[in-house]
Amino acid sequence: MRIIFLLIFLVCTGLVSSALYLQIIEGLLPCPLCIFQRIAYWLVGITALLAFIHNPQLLGRRIYCVLIILFSLTGAIVAGRQAWLIRFPESFECGISPEEAFLNGLPLAQWWPAMFEANGDCTDGTWKLLSLTIPDWSLLAFLAFGFTAVLLWKNRSAHPANFR
Repeated sequence: MRIIFLLIFLVCTGLVSSALYLQIIEGLLPCPLCIFQRIAYWLVGITALLAFIHNPQLLGRRIYCVLIILFSLTGAIVAGRQAWLIRFPESFECGISPEEAFLNGLPLAQWWPAMFEANGDCTDGTWKLLSLTIPDWSLLAFLAFGFTAVLLWKNRSAHPANFR
């Protein structure tokens, strides 16, 4: 089961890398909600990597799972909000939002602007894959991470010896 934590980390890394590809190569600028989702992916991925490295027993594994569930739930809420805004853009007021000002003022945005600086429009849903927008896919990914963490949390038979 330890490999599942590693897989969560690798999927998060792949998703963030895909977002950077779409930003740098395809020219899609991330909006504040996109940046919040990137941060959630980082938190889920780093937590999963720490769980993989730590190889905890039941209590430790449950703590890591709870953190992954919380970060995934937060990411899912943000992705769901953005998916809703894409479908109902009239409910969104254009301009520099407080979220954008907050995010762009964080040290992360100064340190690594390509990753954490928000400049895009939250209602832009032009990029699609199988009729789903980026936030739709992001919502599905966060739900999958959360569901996986719930299953790992519930599994009492997972002993550290089984994590090899």
